[in-house]
Amino acid sequence: MEISLSNKPNYFIEKVRNMLGRKEVEVIKWGIIGCGDVTEVKSGPAFNKVANSKLLAVMRRDGEKARDYATRHQVPKWYDDVNMIINDPEINAIYIATPPLQHEEYAIKAMAAGKFVYVEKPMTLNADAAIRMRNAASKYNAKLSVAHYRREQPMFQKVKSLLENNEIGTVKLVQLQMLQPPKSDLIANSESNWRMDPAISGGGLFHDLAPHQLDLMIHFFGAVEQSQGLSLNQGNTYGVDDMVTGHILFKNGVVFNGNWCFSAAENRDVCEIIGTNGRINFPMFGHKVTLSKDGNEEEFIFDALQHVQQPMIAEVVRYFQGETINPCSADQAIQSMKIMDSFTL
Repeated sequence: MEISLSNKPNYFIEKVRNMLGRKEVEVIKWGIIGCGDVTEVKSGPAFNKVANSKLLAVMRRDGEKARDYATRHQVPKWYDDVNMIINDPEINAIYIATPPLQHEEYAIKAMAAGKFVYVEKPMTLNADAAIRMRNAASKYNAKLSVAHYRREQPMFQKVKSLLENNEIGTVKLVQLQMLQPPKSDLIANSESNWRMDPAISGGGLFHDLAPHQLDLMIHFFGAVEQSQGLSLNQGNTYGVDDMVTGHILFKNGVVFNGNWCFSAAENRDVCEIIGTNGRINFPMFGHKVTLSKDGNEEEFIFDALQHVQQPMIAEVVRYFQGETINPCSADQAIQSMKIMDSFTL
């Protein structure tokens, strides 16, 4: 039987292609915009380790640093002009790893040029900018995925499976604490302290770390009914708020309470999910999940990943090829942007 797709809407085409197992593109050929420190190990090498994926070019405004990165990582091409990498005809996908200020501009340019786009978290500076990016993806019929990569890591997939299997019964409450001293090892190194400039980062370390945590809550519990919070600068070390507290009511009735303090004396990273029959504890930046129920505890230990984004990049490649659904869509990322806005504005 022959199926004609020429007069079908885009969502129908994608669905049929997925059903038939057809690939839109055989190999995803990447260009990285912003090949800074975060791409050295966490993401950059993974683009050449995933099936049907190849890193062809990198770009930084400092051409010498772009050349150095390309040389060290055996990347064929480098650029110091964002328009040149976006318009490179060999490249069909762009990974945007700049600070959040540039995400919207570069993502829209890349989508307008017909490229697939994978953009770092946070998606952008705020929810309004994220919505504009989502609308541009619709306008240009582009595929846009957001790097909330913990979704695809085995540790957090284990948490999700425990929840889906009702191991702790009906979830009632989530308690999260992220306490860090002013200088924290969790923060990726960078040549400039751009994370402390809200005009570039969106609002300090909260905007750098909380997207991981809030996105997982959305991934686990679904749509949000309402959220609210407050933020303030307690430590006065930098000109950004370093204390944030927030509450979320999910549409399924789960209540979330979160506290982030980046001027504390101690390190604390814990998330506790409490249900009618037990609880699940885990850190956001660790390797152990603890299931407690019926007076017993069971621990699940996970190996550290060499490249933390590799599982996500593998799924993004499959999505760009038309083999699977978007592992983190713009609509999903917009939810976490709206939550952050409600906590800090």
